[in-house]
Amino acid sequence: MAVSSGLATASFTGPKLESPLLSSSSSSWTSPSQLPILFKSSSRHPRHRKLSSIQKGPRCEVLSASFFSSSLDVADVLENENGNARVKSSSISALEQLKTSAADRYTKERSSIVVIGLSIHTTPVEMREKLAIPEAEWPRAIAELCSLNHIEEAAVLSTCNRMEIYVVALSQHRGVKEVTEWMSKTSGIPVAELCEHRFLLYNKDATQHIFEVSAGLDSLVLGEGQILAQVKQVVKVGEGVVGFGRNISGLFKHAITVGKRVRTETNIAAGAVSVSSAAVELALMKLPETSHANARMLVIGAGKMGKLVIKHLVAKGCNKMVVVNRTEERVAAIREELKDVEMIYRPLTEMLNCAAEADVIFTSTASETPLFLKERVKDLPPVGPEVGGLRMFVDISVPRNVGSCVSDLQNACVYNVDDLKEVVAANREDRLRKAMEAQAIIAEESKQFEAWRDSLETVPTIKKLRAYAERIRVAELEKCLSKMGDDISKKARKAVDDLSRGMVNKLLHGPMQHLRCDGSDSRTLSETLANMHALNRMFSLETEISVLEQKIRAKVEQNQK
Repeated sequence: MAVSSGLATASFTGPKLESPLLSSSSSSWTSPSQLPILFKSSSRHPRHRKLSSIQKGPRCEVLSASFFSSSLDVADVLENENGNARVKSSSISALEQLKTSAADRYTKERSSIVVIGLSIHTTPVEMREKLAIPEAEWPRAIAELCSLNHIEEAAVLSTCNRMEIYVVALSQHRGVKEVTEWMSKTSGIPVAELCEHRFLLYNKDATQHIFEVSAGLDSLVLGEGQILAQVKQVVKVGEGVVGFGRNISGLFKHAITVGKRVRTETNIAAGAVSVSSAAVELALMKLPETSHANARMLVIGAGKMGKLVIKHLVAKGCNKMVVVNRTEERVAAIREELKDVEMIYRPLTEMLNCAAEADVIFTSTASETPLFLKERVKDLPPVGPEVGGLRMFVDISVPRNVGSCVSDLQNACVYNVDDLKEVVAANREDRLRKAMEAQAIIAEESKQFEAWRDSLETVPTIKKLRAYAERIRVAELEKCLSKMGDDISKKARKAVDDLSRGMVNKLLHGPMQHLRCDGSDSRTLSETLANMHALNRMFSLETEISVLEQKIRAKVEQNQK
């Protein structure tokens, strides 16, 4: 599934919950029609699916005249020399109205699952390698993301083809702004440049996207199994990390279930199903067919990706190769597994000598600096005409192991992960048929996940109802104890306290039972949500300070310490 760029904007600006845009000035507008746009965001369509394009119009977040007329009826709205909006408050009541309006927005707004992503479909490899976060750094990244004012939960999916941040945002727009700024800070890429390439997906779209990713529908090679293993790793690393909360954890665990089910029921994993296998197919596609059996193969790196390259080479009939790795242990383990293959180990110090004797070189190391640059490759001896006369580098690493400058040489050709699209172009009809079957499964599973998430919506009502009942219990208990006098024994005091708790618990038992469901039955879920709204009305629970507002205030206070 190709994904287009998301909201293209240099930044978002706007008031926080307790911080409206206030400043003093002597000039003012006389007409609401002259109000500036505070949130600017031009967007191409957020995502174009492989099967059916889902078109979405541009987002333009504007503080409308109606907002100001209802919240700032006595305020002057001003514009400074940079065109930025400012508000001059001419009375305390206007400020209070703005605060109330902001709080009301949080009361009505439900926390959102948001994905801020940059993938091979929208972003060049040069940018992706700057954004890449090593697996060992995922817990730190989650902690930093969750320290942002409007981010409650987070997860990082960083692979050679994508860098995607999944969050539960207490406010969609503020959350996106904060995460984008965090990505800019950690990568050194300007916010404006990130916004040109990123895509943004919310709630149901975000759910469908991670399900498609896990199923391999968003991969260059349809159904590739490596991405499912990477999604599993997100859950494994996230277990025990504070910010990897119930919503995000549930989302990724459900995505794993979807990925397994799609592969089992559609056989989508048949054929070339990984970046490694696509790399081998690309190399063989470029080589003359008569040279397949005799081409000299060199694999640099014996990690997971390198091992897969070796296995796919063997599957294609290559039974002799040289493997360069830092240590011999991994190569020995692979050699033990593939006993009929002549596998020659060489240390990393002999890499250039091995490259001089190779026709095709696969690189898949974790090196953060290029292993091959123009000045190193230009002096290598030429390869024979039987393999096309060009030494082939197939680089499947991010960051890249082979500098792009190598492709300037007349005796070499370089392919990286972005070039694997050529392999994907084969057998398109069969892939689409399997993808259609997979989409039906994803649609079904998405409904189940959304139902589960809807069932969590009753949790704030349960908490509010318990708190409401507890306040009444404590107040009435104090009245009772004061009437009983100061000479009441501890035993009697405890008996009265236990009596009040028991009565409250028994009275709440029925309502609580009708507020709980797992989301598996749509009829039960609808009844549960109806019960929730009824209890909110009966006990005026909706007038309580919103859960979102409480969370944001707590986070702001924590960050200010």
